[in-house]
Amino acid sequence: MAQRRVTEFFARRRPGPAARRAKSACRTPSSAAGPALTPGSNRKRARPPAAPGSSRPGPPARRRLRLQDAQDSCPTSPPAPPSPSKKVKRTAPSEGQLPCLAAPKDKALSKDTISEVQSCLQRARVLGAQAQALRASAQKDAKETSTSAAEGSAEQPCGEKAPAYQRFHALAQPGPPGLVLPYKYQVLAEMFRSMDTIVGMLHNRSETVTFAKVKQAVQDMMRRRFEERNVGQIKTVYPESYRFRQERNIPTFKDGMKRSDYQLTIEPVLDSEAGSAPQLTASRLLQRRQLFSRNLVERVKEHHRAFLASLSPPMAVPEDQLTRWHPRFNVDGVPDIEPAELPQPPSTERLTTAQEVLARARSLMSPRMEKALSDMALRSAEPSSPGPPSPVLPATPPATPPSALKGVSQALVERIRAKEAQKQLAQMTRRPEQELRLQRLERLPELARVLRGVFVSERKPALTMDMACARMVGSCRAALSPGEMEQHVLLLAELLPDWLSLHRIRTDTYIKLDKATDLTSIAARLAHQARAEGL
Repeated sequence: MAQRRVTEFFARRRPGPAARRAKSACRTPSSAAGPALTPGSNRKRARPPAAPGSSRPGPPARRRLRLQDAQDSCPTSPPAPPSPSKKVKRTAPSEGQLPCLAAPKDKALSKDTISEVQSCLQRARVLGAQAQALRASAQKDAKETSTSAAEGSAEQPCGEKAPAYQRFHALAQPGPPGLVLPYKYQVLAEMFRSMDTIVGMLHNRSETVTFAKVKQAVQDMMRRRFEERNVGQIKTVYPESYRFRQERNIPTFKDGMKRSDYQLTIEPVLDSEAGSAPQLTASRLLQRRQLFSRNLVERVKEHHRAFLASLSPPMAVPEDQLTRWHPRFNVDGVPDIEPAELPQPPSTERLTTAQEVLARARSLMSPRMEKALSDMALRSAEPSSPGPPSPVLPATPPATPPSALKGVSQALVERIRAKEAQKQLAQMTRRPEQELRLQRLERLPELARVLRGVFVSERKPALTMDMACARMVGSCRAALSPGEMEQHVLLLAELLPDWLSLHRIRTDTYIKLDKATDLTSIAARLAHQARAEGL
């Protein structure tokens, strides 16, 4: 029963002949004029024929219809946009039809239109010529800019600025500040250590030490380039370390080097011992390495001494009391070590000018050839065009100290400078033990507050040293061990015996604290003590 009702529903919804007639009545005029559609024929509309005398093709067959009225379902074809040479002709609507625009008819171009087109072409040619001229000028400017940039880059020095980890190497060293060597000096010390190790191995085996062997081995150890310039720097710092010679007839196992070629040989200078050949042992290697480091420090001290003499007022620090560099002394800015001259292979005499040939083989030549060579010698001996004189660099005047501030007396400025110089002098001559004591003094005000808080929280008149130090380690901001905390407590008891006292009973040490004392006065006394010892 349900299947029957569904079938009847779709039968009623199917469009009948009347609906088809209503749909066929709503056609475009072009399609209405065409042949009638048969049930088995195609539903496409016929393409309307083009207007006679027009080169423009007719409108497409499938064109979307535009409704002219919301209530009327008869579409009309959209009018074409009017052109300067075409006019739109309106036709009177017939009965039962909507007013529609007639198809535009093409006409010949008028003389005004031709003149307008010609003027547009002329303007286009002028604009094209201007664009080409601008493009050519832009290319010329770009070439000049690139040429000037190349000249500027050629004028710049070849040396590049050192990276930051080399320029500020001394500031990044761990531990307390001391006589830190520049980065390039430390690299040179490492090169000497590697070179001395390789030379010692080869010398102990009674093998001839050549620069080629040492170079390859040092580069493998340091992962750096090792050249003759570095060997010259080592000779400058430690002249008594090696003996250099140019020798040949040394057996080599390389294809690019002949046995007759000269090679730079290296021989360590050692104290001869009676009855045995000198050997480069580990203790001697260590002594030579320490001596090389001391020589490097002495070179930096020379530059530091010159820097102190250039200050205002000048400073003088005894060499045996110097423990650190001046705060404003640029350690990594110390100039590089000039390499010493190494022995060069003897140069074979070569005849380069006609006059030398004439002097050597005068007796072996005929008079005619001798005359020709003498003429050539006279021509080559003529003075050539003098070259430009080498520019003499003007002597740089010594750096003058900055002028005093306006409104400030010169005597006050001198006193401030003298006090600052005295403070820097004390800082440069401070021993490591004094530096450690100053660091502890700076922490004492905070540790005094922590220790008083521990006594208040425990509510006891006395505490053992181990217990107090353990509680203070957990409450202090600085990372200190219990042993270091005990040293700070002992220093507190030394400086403030009226506030903190120690009592040894059997094997333990007890601490007693005066809670009634104002903590602000305790902190002030500790700060004053730190300032007094820091000067």
